[in-house]
Amino acid sequence: MIYLDNAATSFPKPEAVYQALDAFGRSLLANPGRAGHKMALAAERALDDCRHLLNQLCHGHSPERFVFTLNCTDALNMAFKGVLQDGDHVVTTDLEHNSVSRPLRALELAGRITLTRLPAGGDGTLDPDAVRRALTPPTRLVALTHASNVLGTVQPVAEVGRIVREHEALFLVDAAQTAGVVPIDVRAMNIDLLAFPGHKGLFGPTGTGALYVGPRAKLRAWREGGTGGDSSSETQPTEFPYWLEGGTPNVLGVAGLAAGIRFVQEEGVEKLHAKEATLLERLWQRLNEMPDFEVFGHRDPARRVGTLSFRCAMLPAAEVGGILDHSFDIAVRPGLHCAPYIHRSLGTFPDGTVRVSPGPFNTEADVDCLAEALRQLAST
Repeated sequence: MIYLDNAATSFPKPEAVYQALDAFGRSLLANPGRAGHKMALAAERALDDCRHLLNQLCHGHSPERFVFTLNCTDALNMAFKGVLQDGDHVVTTDLEHNSVSRPLRALELAGRITLTRLPAGGDGTLDPDAVRRALTPPTRLVALTHASNVLGTVQPVAEVGRIVREHEALFLVDAAQTAGVVPIDVRAMNIDLLAFPGHKGLFGPTGTGALYVGPRAKLRAWREGGTGGDSSSETQPTEFPYWLEGGTPNVLGVAGLAAGIRFVQEEGVEKLHAKEATLLERLWQRLNEMPDFEVFGHRDPARRVGTLSFRCAMLPAAEVGGILDHSFDIAVRPGLHCAPYIHRSLGTFPDGTVRVSPGPFNTEADVDCLAEALRQLAST
């Protein structure tokens, strides 16, 4: 199988991730913070080590402000339902994944918030001035994807963050497609809440993710229960990360995530991004030679991540994806990509597009195989 669906979940993982999962699962998989024996202490250290790695990667205020979650969706829901109050106004965009759009729309339909959804430009980039114009006195939060999971376009997060901070609102960034691929500095970018998965560009296993909570963001407790270190308090301890981390965490997954982050540090974010950009440019050149294919988004590799979406004039996206899978053993992602608003804007709703997202272990030969498969598909 040629796997080109890394925007959904990176595969394969670095060998060090598999080794870390195996070693930790066989020797140290105890309950962190729930006992004083050596295995429990080692499990707690694994969580602490990963928080330190995340703090280094994202330049946070302190490691304990990285709260482990089930995935990016869990982190986003924790943020939205933790900070928003009745009567608040939220600004977001048509680029967003359903993990942003659905909880906000549900709160809007319930009459709890008002919502402004800003359109991206023709190249898939948000105009920061549009955010400035949308801000009103009740605006509590601006929620923005760092990079579109459909178009791959990287948004002007630092500029938007500066505008939001001037307004004294909170700024939430969905880094599902950028964590581990694009440099992130939450302080320089004025990011108050950063949500990201562990299983994509950080190369951890599924069931991992985190929410960074900056000092300006005050959240209600998301889930309440055991924290291990403080069993005497009648309510959830207010110290981070325990305020938002009730229950036993996925310590095995976090051990694998830490190994994935170390791989990112060793390889370098810029190198990983450049590899994906080079492969996509190669594919784009081949698609330009085929008149039946239309590619979406701008072409500047400095302003996009390793995601390319196209449609075929002859076949709907689902059929293209199915043929590639069954006849050529190539895995891509057809459809709406859990982002219906941007597909409506592109005019690709309801069929969607075919999304190709290479990773660091893909090769030029993989891209050439895909291009040849598409040439054969279009010629039949």
